[in-house]
Amino acid sequence: MTKRDKKDPSVTNSLQPTRRDRFLPAELLGISAGLGVFVGLIVLIATREFILAGVALGVAFILSLVLMALFALAFKPNAAEVEDIHEQDVEAQEKAAERSGDAARPTSGPGVTDAAQGEAPDEGRPTGH
Repeated sequence: MTKRDKKDPSVTNSLQPTRRDRFLPAELLGISAGLGVFVGLIVLIATREFILAGVALGVAFILSLVLMALFALAFKPNAAEVEDIHEQDVEAQEKAAERSGDAARPTSGPGVTDAAQGEAPDEGRPTGH
């Protein structure tokens, strides 16, 4: 095993597949199917032959599926990219926690000020001068 083949254990152990990662194959199939149907319809409209349109649909589907899968496999994050991904995940979780916390607070009504809603009192508002 060469140095290039070895992966940093801190990188591989900390990566758990996200929902996005789990649905990537379905996404690739959907995009490929859409492209295949598009090509099939274009060929059907141009030639009015169902067999030729079906063949074009199948070829476009398989070709696009293989090419997109190869492009997806070509991406391999390095340690800096993994760290950036984790930072973005933490930020997204904090924003989601803030949203769920804000949902529990009243957003309007008597006694609720702009500062309680997360806005500065005069930020971005015209003063009328």
